[in-house]
Amino acid sequence: MTTALEKPDMNTEELLAGQTITPAEEEQNSVQSTSRLSREEIIDSLRKLVEGSVEEVKDEVDELKQAYYKQKKIEIEEARNAFIAAGNPGVEFVPMPDEQEETLKSLLSVFREKKAEYTALLEKQREENLERKQQILEEMKSITEDSDNINRQYTRFQELQQSFKEPCELPSAAVSGLWKKFQSYVENFYDLLKINKELRDYDFKKNLEQKTALCDAAEALLANDDVVAAFKQLQLLHDEWRGIGPVAKELREDLWNRFKDASTEVNKRYQSFFEARKEVERKNEEAKIALCEEIESMDLSLLTSFAQWDDATKQVLDLQGKWKTLGFASRKMNNQLFERFRKSCDEFFAKKAEYFKAVKERMAENLEKKKALCEKAEALKDSTDWKATADILVALQKEWKTIGPVAKKHSDAIWKRFVTACDYFFAQKNEQLASTRQVEQENLENKRGIIDKLKEIDESMDSTEAVKIVRDLMALWNSIGHVPFKEKDKIYKEYQSLLDTLFSRLNMNENRNRLSNFSATVQQMADTNHDKLYRERERLLRMYEQKKGELKTYENNIGFLNISSKKSGGLLKEMERKMQKIREDMQLIEQKVQLIDKNL
Repeated sequence: MTTALEKPDMNTEELLAGQTITPAEEEQNSVQSTSRLSREEIIDSLRKLVEGSVEEVKDEVDELKQAYYKQKKIEIEEARNAFIAAGNPGVEFVPMPDEQEETLKSLLSVFREKKAEYTALLEKQREENLERKQQILEEMKSITEDSDNINRQYTRFQELQQSFKEPCELPSAAVSGLWKKFQSYVENFYDLLKINKELRDYDFKKNLEQKTALCDAAEALLANDDVVAAFKQLQLLHDEWRGIGPVAKELREDLWNRFKDASTEVNKRYQSFFEARKEVERKNEEAKIALCEEIESMDLSLLTSFAQWDDATKQVLDLQGKWKTLGFASRKMNNQLFERFRKSCDEFFAKKAEYFKAVKERMAENLEKKKALCEKAEALKDSTDWKATADILVALQKEWKTIGPVAKKHSDAIWKRFVTACDYFFAQKNEQLASTRQVEQENLENKRGIIDKLKEIDESMDSTEAVKIVRDLMALWNSIGHVPFKEKDKIYKEYQSLLDTLFSRLNMNENRNRLSNFSATVQQMADTNHDKLYRERERLLRMYEQKKGELKTYENNIGFLNISSKKSGGLLKEMERKMQKIREDMQLIEQKVQLIDKNL
């Protein structure tokens, strides 16, 4: 096979070097045109040129600069000649200051900076172009060194030739060497192409055998029931096909069509399988989205008990079980949905852990509170102050009910400890009350006997003897303890009624009756409310101190009265009467306090 490769023109060095010859006539015309400009016009022109492209105006800028200084030199020479012609010594001549020259220098300075930037950019571009040309030569060299594949690289070698010939700016010192290498690699390529031509026909025959075998293999895949495996095997056959060289030109199209037709059928089967799988993945995706939405819709703020959390946990575990039964969703969504579902599950179990931790902490606090109640109950269980202690224990039992639950492992033990202490006290109290009831019954009989004796005092009895008997019976009454509660009011009313009658008939001291009445009140408070009894004692003590102060005031005032005065005598008796009344009241208060102390 003979093929003509394009060989480089031997004069291309001049073309790549970018050399341009300016006609002498054009240069002469340019010099003449600038020489006719004034210095002001030169500066104006220069100001416009400085804004332009450096590459386009650099020569014109140089011409304007030379024209300016040429004109300035002429003007200075003319001025000097005129100065001497006027009779002045030439050595004394001083040129006039040139303000325009500063403007010129400023513009030229700006242009020099732009030119320096342009030059640097141009050098960078030349170096990049040089590197690109060298890379092309390196690839051409590698092709010529691979003699086994020289025919396959024909088109690529032509592309590299064309790319190398594209004109561009290059460092002048490198141009000659580049072209010498280019010519050398092209000549080597042609030599190798000629040698390999004889082997090409043999390669065509061998390649035909291999590609025919691949066609047979591709057609055999149509009988494979495993569509995915057949599709993957087809990809391997295509990889092999690409690795095999060409066959004779007249056989290429038919052979490729045979292989392509078999591939198309395999691909259609795979595509049908893939579409069916996409439908399954779509349904799985919808099912997984539904599971995500279901777990996300759970309002965890409503879970306020272990039972509710347990029910919710069963629900989440059930959702996780359903998730495991679902196949894959689409590749795009599968991982996203899994992360979404897992995040919701993690959040659920994290909230559950927080709740259980908080509940355990509260249970621990409740346990400590109940232990404290146990200690209080145990400290009171041996008390014999039945009424007060019973009230306290009942209050402790009420407080126990307000305390929340404790851990199940402690619940029975702590409750048993508390109940044991309470039950022990109330058992002792009941045992004591059983004996107390007998005493109260005896006291009732004794008080009935006193009432009978009070009834026996009639009007025929000597009043002094009667008063003594009444007082003795009152003292005996007060010395007798409690009677059964249901009989207390009835017998006291009967007793008090008799006393009122006797006190009135015998003209007895009212305080005695008042004390007797108070005794019944104290007994009632002792039976029902010890705290009220304490408060009554405090009130009486304050009243006693008040009476004491009043008595002291009367005692102080009585010393100021003039006894000799008739009026003072009556006033003195009145004050003494009041002081006596205060003393009697104080005595009654003392007796009441003693009576309270007896019942506390």
